[in-house]
Amino acid sequence: MIAQASALNTHVLVLNKHYMALRVTSARRAFSLLFREIAEVIDVEDGRYVSYDFESWREVSAFHREFQPERHDWVRSVRFSIAVPRIIRLLAYDRLPKADVKLNRRNVYARDRSHCQYCGKRFSTTDLSLDHIVPRSQGGETTWENIVCCCLKCNVRKGGRTPKEAGMSLIQKPVKPRRSPVIHIKLSNSKYASWRQFLDHAYWSVELK
Repeated sequence: MIAQASALNTHVLVLNKHYMALRVTSARRAFSLLFREIAEVIDVEDGRYVSYDFESWREVSAFHREFQPERHDWVRSVRFSIAVPRIIRLLAYDRLPKADVKLNRRNVYARDRSHCQYCGKRFSTTDLSLDHIVPRSQGGETTWENIVCCCLKCNVRKGGRTPKEAGMSLIQKPVKPRRSPVIHIKLSNSKYASWRQFLDHAYWSVELK
């Protein structure tokens, strides 16, 4: 298939065969599951959820391409264009392998909601840094419990000291999230509104992978 990287990296919600949310995956992975008949598309039509296999979804995509092209992201092959589904359902497996939440910059920013954990103000990611609460020079480790978002001003003020040594305090205790916090960001996008039917409060932190 021919596609911009952004289309194949679009996020797709994965349900198990009982329609319970498992995690979020990439469109690239979703198409692989559909083509191998491991999953089916779940689409919203007039408030109803309708299922399609790969071939029938390709046919439906032709209709959407003609009448509702702006509703979808698109992947194009030599012979046809196919819409990226928003939701797929696994046909044979109740669950996917459990994965640990990665400690990376994106997930820390999402966990702390881009708020400096010392002054409490919200900043753009370009104006935030990651701070080791106990500095590495004092034996501090790179862990979820020792890394927080910090604005540049507070970072300079704290320097290579602990918050206590710098006369500063954290607005909340940092903890390792049980699931990827980035899912909260995706649910604020109208493009993923169809996910809400399957995501009650307990599932708002399904794994993003």
